[in-house]
Amino acid sequence: MRLSELSAVSGISPASIKFYLRSGLLEPGQAVHPTRAEYGDAHVRRLRLIQGLRSVIGLGLEDIRRIIEASDGAETSGHKRLALLATVQSVVLGFSNSGTREPPTVKELVLQMGWPDEDSEARAAVGEHLAAMTAAGVAADPAVLVLYARAADAIADAQLTVTDGQRSVEELILTAAVGMHLHNQLILKVIALAQASRSIQRYAQQGPHTQKGRDGDASQPFDESD
Repeated sequence: MRLSELSAVSGISPASIKFYLRSGLLEPGQAVHPTRAEYGDAHVRRLRLIQGLRSVIGLGLEDIRRIIEASDGAETSGHKRLALLATVQSVVLGFSNSGTREPPTVKELVLQMGWPDEDSEARAAVGEHLAAMTAAGVAADPAVLVLYARAADAIADAQLTVTDGQRSVEELILTAAVGMHLHNQLILKVIALAQASRSIQRYAQQGPHTQKGRDGDASQPFDESD
């Protein structure tokens, strides 16, 4: 297809396509004339990937370039796919390893969950967050942390199953990146809904003249004569 047709199929303006070509984010088309090139489905997939990363997640061009560069060989190599997903996670979630010493809680959690005892930016981010919580006087309870980890493990497994089903590397990246961005927001909102629902169940029936009775019933009125 010609550039005008590529624009129509992808929904991206010819000017933007030419910019992506110049910047190296989009591979050149097959030259059929000194002033004309042909483009294929791979170009459509790459444009949709760039557009998704920009419009849905709000990534800049250099972050997109970092992800695309990490995608080389990820369709056929498990190790390169692992590195690609780590790059996507790092970029989308904004990880930056500050070198903070890892709290012992992290290693204990990794071992208890049966996860590989290996370094990663995600592991460092958990360690930094736990250290910050401790410094703020709200250290995470180890038992609660395990509950969070078990729920997160099930969610991660479900998300990776969807990602594994993508045929092209562009679809893999888009599913992983957009899914990570939107599903993480969804998880936070579902937790908020659960908290609101639990709060209603616990406190909605407790008016200003009620107190929890000896048998635990919060709906019993307070008898001032007692």
